[in-house]
Amino acid sequence: MSHPNADAPIIPEVHVPDNPVWPALGEAATKTLKTDIKKMLQEQNAVLVAHYYTDGEIQDLAEETGGCVADSLEMARFGTEHAAKTLVVAGVRFMGETSKILNNEKRVIMPDLAATCSLDEGCPKEMFSQFCDAHPEHTVVVYANTSAEVKARSDWVVTSGIALPIIKHLAEKGEKILWGPDKHLGRYVQRLTGAEMLFWPGSCVVHEEFRSVALERLRKLHPDAAILVHPESPEQVVDQADVVGSTTALIDAVKTMDHQEFIVATDAGIFNKMRQVAPDKVLLEAPTMGEGATCQSCARCPWMGMNSLQNLAEVLKNGSNEVEVSANLAAKARLPIQRMLDFAKTMRK
Repeated sequence: MSHPNADAPIIPEVHVPDNPVWPALGEAATKTLKTDIKKMLQEQNAVLVAHYYTDGEIQDLAEETGGCVADSLEMARFGTEHAAKTLVVAGVRFMGETSKILNNEKRVIMPDLAATCSLDEGCPKEMFSQFCDAHPEHTVVVYANTSAEVKARSDWVVTSGIALPIIKHLAEKGEKILWGPDKHLGRYVQRLTGAEMLFWPGSCVVHEEFRSVALERLRKLHPDAAILVHPESPEQVVDQADVVGSTTALIDAVKTMDHQEFIVATDAGIFNKMRQVAPDKVLLEAPTMGEGATCQSCARCPWMGMNSLQNLAEVLKNGSNEVEVSANLAAKARLPIQRMLDFAKTMRK
């Protein structure tokens, strides 16, 4: 394995599960299940927040019941502003943890606590702390796709939407950055800011699989299509993009750009929201096949796929799968998140 910097650790191998296959529900059964979930949400003073990468049925249900569909940070922020005493987080574990960190007094439950993330799993707190300790002169900036413990070890937490201005701000102050865990997003930010950065060698199993040569071929077949790329993708894929941005930025691009066709290099779950905001546009999946491809994910996060209407109903019935983050750890992890939120507020002003 090659590393972005010579002294970066060799990270543990991440086991990627198969994409789960849920029993098919007929129209009547789906309607009944949704009705049951809506009733339980109301009875438990609970609100459903879902990520753009979850199944479309879950996204639709979140919006139908007064919840939200958003990126990981907005999911947590929504919870702080909502009066509900229980947050039901449909996504992956770090999203549930972030919600608990920002809403420690609330109950946070998830359809499946085993739904994790390759970036999170590939950045264990002990190894990451050792890496930080070896470079005490660096400001530690971590991506939101990390555990509560890794966040607590950092100086800043960032999302893909705000990483660029924050790193630019730190670079202008002359600070050296220790970045983790996504190496592709880190390299993209470094290229645009010129910041001095050390990288943790992690990557997302979904975005890692987009293939630049296959993308070139697809673009020739659709020469008028705009290419939208999430910055967790490899550099050769990012270089072909018309728009590089967070999930929210890519959705906005489909809505506002004049193009009729879009080739989208991120998790295919995002198509549900894109079709809502631009029903007349043509959306094409960026290819994950080609030379060197393994298609472990095929543009669908297997951990996101662990969320279903079935286990969502089950967790509301039995009250299991509560996300636990101690008050002490939450307080430590909240500091770098709040630093980002304060920075974002200043930007908006």
